[in-house]
Amino acid sequence: MPAPEPQQILVPASQSSIFLVCVVQPGHEGEVQALLADVNGVRRSVGFRIPEAQLSCVTGIGSELWDRLFDGPRPAELHVLPEIAGERHVSVSTPGDLLFHIRATRLDLCFELAQRLTERLEGHGHVVDEVHGFRSFDERDLLGFVDGTENPEGGAAESAALIADEDPDFAGSSYVVVQKYVHDLGAWDALGTEAQEHAIGRTKLSNLELPDDVKPPNSHVALTVIEDEDGEEQQILRYNMPFGRVGAREFGTYFIGYARTPAVIEQMLTNMFIGNPPGTTDRILDFSTAVTGTLFFVPTSDFLDDPPAPRAPAKDHANGSLRIGSLRPPR
Repeated sequence: MPAPEPQQILVPASQSSIFLVCVVQPGHEGEVQALLADVNGVRRSVGFRIPEAQLSCVTGIGSELWDRLFDGPRPAELHVLPEIAGERHVSVSTPGDLLFHIRATRLDLCFELAQRLTERLEGHGHVVDEVHGFRSFDERDLLGFVDGTENPEGGAAESAALIADEDPDFAGSSYVVVQKYVHDLGAWDALGTEAQEHAIGRTKLSNLELPDDVKPPNSHVALTVIEDEDGEEQQILRYNMPFGRVGAREFGTYFIGYARTPAVIEQMLTNMFIGNPPGTTDRILDFSTAVTGTLFFVPTSDFLDDPPAPRAPAKDHANGSLRIGSLRPPR
């Protein structure tokens, strides 16, 4: 049999993105499962008119919704993203049942696909967080630094992002963590360029990593390089995007990281928010606050097109009713 087809994770960085995090009303799981089966078709219908705009959509499913939707095997590492609280900073955990990560070279296509998907969701769930991301100059964030430099390429990207034989029921799938960071640009801009470079761990103009004897241990780069017990770097795929509302003085970065195991991203967050060693927290957090944080499972495209049988409503023997939408496990 052919290998399962992954969703559109391994695509080039885009000019525009819309990120939708949604929650699903209990009792509406059947309608949402039907929507999931139609996402690829809706995306093709919207994108077919302007194929050069490279419209894509990745759909993620949260831990609690997964248990409400499906019987059968469960992704081995799917769980609710834990809150990580250090002495000074907190990586929050916020609700989310569905993620739609929509990308294209044109925002209008992203907008129309988001509109069509939310129309289908109406009455069955609602959007709890919506962010419109844009490319800023030469892939820079609003702090002025190039973002995503260390993304792996080719086979290394596939190895970093896609599940293999460690969870064979879900080979070709992925995990994704999203976080919305809001920046204090006034305080950040008050720093000199050298101080900013020490906070990030890279030069601002040329985007070169600082030498180890210059790079501070609390720099962002120093704390987000994760190695296994053999000293091999564990990579993820980042597709971060700047966002903001100038009238509200809101300036931020939407972090989105794909990985074959969420443990790598969670270790990065632990290093950032607690420190490695503890107390050596990420200097960037003095200027950037995480206001959301959610983990999703990204099944293969084949799984979405032809999902397994829905979970059967369980009968509550105490009162004879069907526990439709209940979060309690079946007896």
